[in-house]
Amino acid sequence: MGWKDLKKRKWFSILTNLYILVLTVFVIWMVFFDTNSLLIHMELKKEIQKLEKQKEFLRSEINRDKQVLDKLSDPEELEKFAREQYYLKKKNEEIYLIEYEDSLKSKKDE
Repeated sequence: MGWKDLKKRKWFSILTNLYILVLTVFVIWMVFFDTNSLLIHMELKKEIQKLEKQKEFLRSEINRDKQVLDKLSDPEELEKFAREQYYLKKKNEEIYLIEYEDSLKSKKDE
């Protein structure tokens, strides 16, 4: 197949058209090499989705913390929380921590 036969082919004339060549180079440039390329947009979209999930999680945590704060505004609930979480006690009071047998590590487990 010679050069003249190749020039007569329809696909060759379409591919060597100046507008097609410029358009092809432009599309390749925009997809891969430009600072605002399609690849960068896809990465940024994934990052936005990840941040949106984190935002929803943090909003739920804020709501949960607000509920806890509302609950702790009651003095009895505040005392209960302090006793359970920080093992605080009143004066002249003793606290006994009861550990159940199944919660302790035995020598067999080690």
